[in-house]
Amino acid sequence: MEMAKIGATPKGGCKRLTLTDLDKEGRDLFRWWCEREGCTVEVDEMGNMFATRPGEENDLAPVLMGSHLDTQPTGGKFDGVLGVLGALEVVRSLNDLKIKTRRPIVVANWTNEEGARFAPAMVSSGVFAGVYSKEFAYARADEEGKTIGGELERIGFKGDKPVGGFPIHASFELHIEQGPILEAENLDVGVVTHGQGQRWYEIRLTGFESHAGSTPMPRRRDALLGASRIVELVNKIGLSKAPLGVGTVGLMNVFPNSRNVIPGEIFMGCEFRHPVDTTLTEMDIALREGVEAIAKGIGLTYDLKQIFYYAPIAFDKDCVAAVRRAAQHLGLTHREIVSGAGHDACYLAGVCPTSMIFTPCVDGISHNEAEDIKQDWSTAGANVLMHAVLEKAEIAG
Repeated sequence: MEMAKIGATPKGGCKRLTLTDLDKEGRDLFRWWCEREGCTVEVDEMGNMFATRPGEENDLAPVLMGSHLDTQPTGGKFDGVLGVLGALEVVRSLNDLKIKTRRPIVVANWTNEEGARFAPAMVSSGVFAGVYSKEFAYARADEEGKTIGGELERIGFKGDKPVGGFPIHASFELHIEQGPILEAENLDVGVVTHGQGQRWYEIRLTGFESHAGSTPMPRRRDALLGASRIVELVNKIGLSKAPLGVGTVGLMNVFPNSRNVIPGEIFMGCEFRHPVDTTLTEMDIALREGVEAIAKGIGLTYDLKQIFYYAPIAFDKDCVAAVRRAAQHLGLTHREIVSGAGHDACYLAGVCPTSMIFTPCVDGISHNEAEDIKQDWSTAGANVLMHAVLEKAEIAG
């Protein structure tokens, strides 16, 4: 609740976009909390923060846990934040209980997980995992032309620690489900086994702007009409691959955006998600064929680009088993679940053994100021995280 005060919105949510002054304020508070618990905080060249609790054998690869502190423009208090502060609470509990571990434990805060200000999402964990180059990430710009590299410098979080390159024994990310399944089934915890693959697209449709009153219907080249049909197409493709497949149009800009001018150009963004890569490819083909037919049918030209892709991933079986054992040990109700959202853990899975823990969220709502969880849910998730981490870090005393 203290972190949620930074960027608090009138409707009870949070707007703390990455690398803004508010993000800096949140990062500074997180650093202070970590240092107060005896952790050493390092910042890498992408602004990723790593708070290390020493182990008895600090030459061993650490166990990592964490998530992100940045939010959507109309985000909630818990998306990402639960994973960072839940991890910090694990450290606090270990300190309170005077538990020592053989391996060091690291709490991470990853930069720009949301992708709300700078696309693509998870770009910094992507650099850490070798998916993107640091130069590519630094050059990502927001709508005002400000870049990740420049904003890291401006807020003082362009660290000097190299990005990645160090071994991680195991990694766990606690997160709200961002969906309705766990609450609907009255379960305490989700044991995340897989992460959905994603394809993001940008589409520019070009027609011809002309007078809304004097241009006959058969002579129009209405770009917005084409965009409307693409919205329906994306929805149809998603439904055809239900229940795991989803398709969304979440961005659209209309030009010239005047009430009495037929729109001459549309810029729009859409995406597909599915945990099976061959199915995701089928959705891609259907989009490309459908957009071509729609544009041709009403005299539009178009440019369609895939701007982001990562394949579906299976989380490490041993880490998944550690999460399951923790839930069983604590007597918590649980089930296996597939993540419908992208997470930093999905990139980390490419470089170290990784898994996730889900808590329910009220009505499955996320990326919304109404996002909410219950105290019992967060406690259960943090307890599972603690036991899974201790299994991998090994109690030394």
